[in-house]
Amino acid sequence: MADVRLRHGRGALGFSFFVQGVTFALLVTRIPAIQDRYGISDALLPAFLAAVPVLAGVASVATEHLVKRVPPSAVLRWSQPLVLLSLLGVGAGSQMWHVAVALGAFGLSVGALDASMNMLGVSLQRAYGRSIMLGFHAAYSLGGIVGASAAWAGAHWQLGLFESYLPAVVVLLPLVLVGSRFYVDQRGRGVEAEKGLGAGGFKLLLPLCLVMACAYIGDSTVANWSAKYLQDVLGSSEQLATVPYNVYMVTTLIGRAVGDLGVRRFGAVAVVRGGTVVAAAGFAVVAAAPGAWVGMLGFTLLGIGLCVIVPQTFAAAGRLFPGAASDTAIARLNIFNYVGFLIGSPLVGGIGDAWSYRGAMLVPMVLVLITLVYARSFGPVEARYGVGHERRAGDWAVDVGRGGNEV
Repeated sequence: MADVRLRHGRGALGFSFFVQGVTFALLVTRIPAIQDRYGISDALLPAFLAAVPVLAGVASVATEHLVKRVPPSAVLRWSQPLVLLSLLGVGAGSQMWHVAVALGAFGLSVGALDASMNMLGVSLQRAYGRSIMLGFHAAYSLGGIVGASAAWAGAHWQLGLFESYLPAVVVLLPLVLVGSRFYVDQRGRGVEAEKGLGAGGFKLLLPLCLVMACAYIGDSTVANWSAKYLQDVLGSSEQLATVPYNVYMVTTLIGRAVGDLGVRRFGAVAVVRGGTVVAAAGFAVVAAAPGAWVGMLGFTLLGIGLCVIVPQTFAAAGRLFPGAASDTAIARLNIFNYVGFLIGSPLVGGIGDAWSYRGAMLVPMVLVLITLVYARSFGPVEARYGVGHERRAGDWAVDVGRGGNEV
């Protein structure tokens, strides 16, 4: 009976990841249409776009404290419908303050959603006793492909934003509400649920936070600059310039779909190291590409390499901090998702304008390679801190919650 409950919980959570992929893609792929609808100037647009991850980071911090009182499943159950309704609000307004309120609501609700969704994923992986996190993120990638395709169809048929978003919300909202009944919380109880990580615990989490930020700097580079790079630097057509991000999403989906099998066979450390090397090679190929098709190869390598890092970073935090302490760790780790997005786009753009876009592609390459320095953080706890530590991890988490720094 317990196995059936876990399978239902896994399926429901996978669908939640899928829906979030659809929702986010519908928003980001229609940014030009949003800008035109509300008359947002080019100078003001970055402020609107930056507000979403900033507010999401604030909500992730708030979720850290909220899950000490209510289970993560309850946070996810109500935050995902709010994300969908906020998306619809983006398409329903007519004045600039309307879209500002809608994007603000989107940012706050998506921060709570991302944090609680990954908390549940980590706890389910612990219950299963094997790697399943990459599968959840594969569902997200699949949702992103579906959402981007739906956005393309809306633009192709010249539908307004509201008309483009309404079918997705009408279909997905009731399914999300039904699916939320099957979420499964696997929570530990004890002092760590009340105290959190403490200063010592956060110090141990910092390497994973750095890896998370660097991975999202790489991801945001592809999302924001791949089309411009292919067209302006490698001389592709406007139509071909739209292909790299789609290729990146497809290879991300494939990599995550098979990634759990790789983790089970070779271990998380080996998979993360391999993904890091492939991602760095992808940036190097993009930077040195003589033409558009070689550049496409580089973006393909990026999708294969980067796709494994983020899910395994969340999973590593769950192993490092057992029980309810993992909720706090994941909420804090999730903040660096948004830090990476905030840094990545202006960093590459600034270096590209001041120097060259080829040179700018080497910066995320170097940052991604930082993951190799901290690759051992993805391994089993006892492999890092000695045999027997796994058994003592719960007691250690309580000490960390009190502000200690054992290990």
